[in-house]
Amino acid sequence: MGVANKAWRLSLLSEKPNLALSNQLNGKHYQDHQNIYNDWRWWRSSATQQQRRKVPWSLVCGLMLFGLGLVSLFTGHVASDLEWYSQRLVKRSIFYSRLEGRRREAIDIWKSKYSNLFYGCSERGRNFPPAVRERASNGYLLIAASGGLNQQRTGITDAVVVARILNATLVVPELDHHSYWKDNSDFVNIFDVDWFISYLAKDVTIVKRVPDKVMRSMEKPPYTMRVPRKSPPEYYLDQVLPILLRRRAVQLTKFDYRLASNLDEELQKLRCRANYHALRFTKPIQEIGERLVTKMRTMAKRYIAIHLRFEPDMLAFSGCYFGGGEKEKFELGEIRKRWATLPDLSPDGERERGKCPLTPHEVGLMLRALGFANDTYLYVASGEIYGGEETLRPLRELFPNFYTKEMLAIKELKSFFPFSSRMAAIDYIVCDESDVFVTNNNGNMAKILAGRRRYAGHKRTIRPNAKKLSALFKARDHMDWDTFSKKVKASQRGFMGEPNEVRPGRGDFHEYPSCICEKPFTDDKNRKGEALLSDRIHMNFKENVGENQGDKSLQRLKKRSMEELISLREEDGENFPD
Repeated sequence: MGVANKAWRLSLLSEKPNLALSNQLNGKHYQDHQNIYNDWRWWRSSATQQQRRKVPWSLVCGLMLFGLGLVSLFTGHVASDLEWYSQRLVKRSIFYSRLEGRRREAIDIWKSKYSNLFYGCSERGRNFPPAVRERASNGYLLIAASGGLNQQRTGITDAVVVARILNATLVVPELDHHSYWKDNSDFVNIFDVDWFISYLAKDVTIVKRVPDKVMRSMEKPPYTMRVPRKSPPEYYLDQVLPILLRRRAVQLTKFDYRLASNLDEELQKLRCRANYHALRFTKPIQEIGERLVTKMRTMAKRYIAIHLRFEPDMLAFSGCYFGGGEKEKFELGEIRKRWATLPDLSPDGERERGKCPLTPHEVGLMLRALGFANDTYLYVASGEIYGGEETLRPLRELFPNFYTKEMLAIKELKSFFPFSSRMAAIDYIVCDESDVFVTNNNGNMAKILAGRRRYAGHKRTIRPNAKKLSALFKARDHMDWDTFSKKVKASQRGFMGEPNEVRPGRGDFHEYPSCICEKPFTDDKNRKGEALLSDRIHMNFKENVGENQGDKSLQRLKKRSMEELISLREEDGENFPD
């Protein structure tokens, strides 16, 4: 039975079953998970050839049965077991031929069953050279971050990598004081600057400011320039480095999303070390955030955090309409004027294309349809909700256990009220610690937290499939609740934060970080090896071979996302909402 079991597992991974069987008979064991990945990469590369010359499964099974029959003569294993394995193999081959994407197994709404198979892996490689010391560096790199807290976070993270590429000394980045939020907080007011410098000391030399002696010795002030969005390392080496060497100090302005998503593996790991480890909030922010998490945990063992992002600026920027009549159209139209380069959009067309955020009521309906009961505890992270309490009332009725940071700690928050970025940092902590995080747009906080939660083991993160859901919400009065719930669950497949929703290397790095590793299946004690191997093949098969509906929807969702709309604007345009 044991030998047959091993042979059956290996036959799923190799086109040459005789060789796999021979290896098993010689007592060799399957080495590690990397071999699984390599086998599947080979399978994918030869997929076209396999379509032209398919190997009959009856021949494969016959050869296996013959070989295993010989083994049973010497090992005492009964032949009756072989029929069960051969039938199962044939069934699985048919299953895979349909890409397994149509199977509708129940989804655990609180936790991915694959979450314990992944972990963040951003450790420095052995061959990654140490940081260049300040005196030996090519000069000082000054960064002016842009936008709100999370948009600036992308700039800070990428600034570390750019400094490494240029062999430059990084000066602690300056935060944006002139964006929509008008927050005058400096880096030291939000992040633990000493921790930031010390944690990255082996990777990049960071100083709090350019030394006075160096400033006095420079013939001209630091050269100021702006690089294009998503610039590759070659651009920095070709265009920025010569100026840095000549002027000794260069300042890069409006620095957000100015580095390409796809980089060398070690640089990607550095990105992750900067974002997920070096950027630690100051003690006052951390303490109040942890206090709110404790309060939520005291009331309930688990809770959902929702980033509603239903503020006036967001709604105006989207160009959508939410049923508020002429009053809404006028108010949002006035706000929209501040983005002079935004195109005129059709509200109905945008909603049909899934570009509009859901209303709080629609968010509540989606969660109830997915299976969250009305006694579930919600933490709502949001600023000023357009329409106020009247807009929030339907969501409160669906989920009476509704809390915000102001409801949990109004007195403790008084000193933070004037600073939107510090308030956003508190929401970041509570959302990051939640059991389920629900986004309502593809903005910066949604991307940053989605990436953070993937890095932390794929904690459940739900993104509304707005395109499909908009049609369902429009027709919900014409179907019973069970039908509506079933359709919502079907629409949300591929949008629940599963590890295989987007192919490796696709998507924005900050939302889909590549510094995530898969544990060897022998480390998982919660599953039998056979079942775990089968599940892993299913996941990799969908990632590398079949593009499921979630992949397609996600690609369409990104085609005309806010980020791309912004990239169409002039470089001197306004920052988009965080």
